[in-house]
Amino acid sequence: MVKHKDLSIEFCGVKCENPFFLSSSPVGSNYDMCSKALETGWGGIVYKTIGVYIPDECSPRFDNTRKEATPFLGFKNMEQISDKPLEKNLEMMAKLKKDYPDKILIASIMGENEEEWKKLSKLVTEVGADIIECNFSCPQMTSSTMGSDVGQNPELVKKYTQSVCSATHLPVMAKMTPNIGNMEIPAIAAVKGGAASISAINTIKAITRIDFNHYTAMPVVNGKSSISGYSGKAVKPISLRFIAQMAQHPDLANIPLSGIGGIENWEDAAEFLMVGARNLQVTTAIMQYGYRIVEDMISGLSYFMQAKGFNSLDEMVGIALDNIIPAEEIDRDFKIIPKIDEDVCVGCGRCYISCYDGAHQAIEWDEDNRRPSITDDCVGCHLCMNVCPIEGCITPGEVKFKEGRDPHEVIVG
Repeated sequence: MVKHKDLSIEFCGVKCENPFFLSSSPVGSNYDMCSKALETGWGGIVYKTIGVYIPDECSPRFDNTRKEATPFLGFKNMEQISDKPLEKNLEMMAKLKKDYPDKILIASIMGENEEEWKKLSKLVTEVGADIIECNFSCPQMTSSTMGSDVGQNPELVKKYTQSVCSATHLPVMAKMTPNIGNMEIPAIAAVKGGAASISAINTIKAITRIDFNHYTAMPVVNGKSSISGYSGKAVKPISLRFIAQMAQHPDLANIPLSGIGGIENWEDAAEFLMVGARNLQVTTAIMQYGYRIVEDMISGLSYFMQAKGFNSLDEMVGIALDNIIPAEEIDRDFKIIPKIDEDVCVGCGRCYISCYDGAHQAIEWDEDNRRPSITDDCVGCHLCMNVCPIEGCITPGEVKFKEGRDPHEVIVG
């Protein structure tokens, strides 16, 4: 049996026992919740965003996106920052740091103006926080002076980051909104304002479903609804993209990144590390499965590191970045023809239907024997491999070079 590997990693100059943290959200909004999480094995917490402003929340405030019989893929929430008094939150954060001195406490804050940002920065520094996160990204705040409206304005991001940094000696992290085309712009602004780190992504503005009885979005609040934040497994590809783009940007290449968005298991964690994240924040998976998922993530990541020969997380961070290249640099000299294992094929016809209706009509169907076969028209798009329900039935096969292209070594995935 593989023993747990050393998953410790430095983040913003702070030594963390592992990279797994609660993200600023309902899962870490009071002492008891955070205490239970830390006892379960989380390396630290980003306490739910506090502010001078206390929101008046709606009910209900959650919805989700499902596909057939699966657990929900995406999660919508209309909840704002902490609804507890500032003094109470500060008291609970101080107790957490006192009772768990070896765990990392990140205080997430949000102000409406420079004075509030400075005030909050000073207060969380005094209660013993290790790092401060500036929430420039919540998409469901009821004021345009807070949340993602601020995060889309690089000038404000820089100004408020400077305000926070001026009032503390702690490292400051800026949390980015994905509701923007180019995240590097506000991220660079935050760094120019003094931020030591960037966290991303916060939730994506979305509508999950429409209620057919009340003709509004979900969740229905007295017959009405609103656009708000979307999270969960469904947003992971978007988050990975933003993390990779920031990690590859020359102005952000040496800035430690905290990855957020769709992390449910050790594989998700490994993916975020490989595109440049040094810290991993989780919310939606905890809301589905509870704090104990960290045990599986720690175990799974340990086994993976053992199998791949990694001695530390530092060896994994950013290892995929050199292989993620611009579209114009992709090798387009060849096509890889799929191969169908007739001994494994169950004759369901999924590959034939998808190829004919959605690709290049390159699969013939033997109706009598219920067997597909690849034709010379195949372009190697691999849609058939993606829709086949039987693992190992359709695999990469022959590499064919396009006419006039020089043959060379090809790595087949």
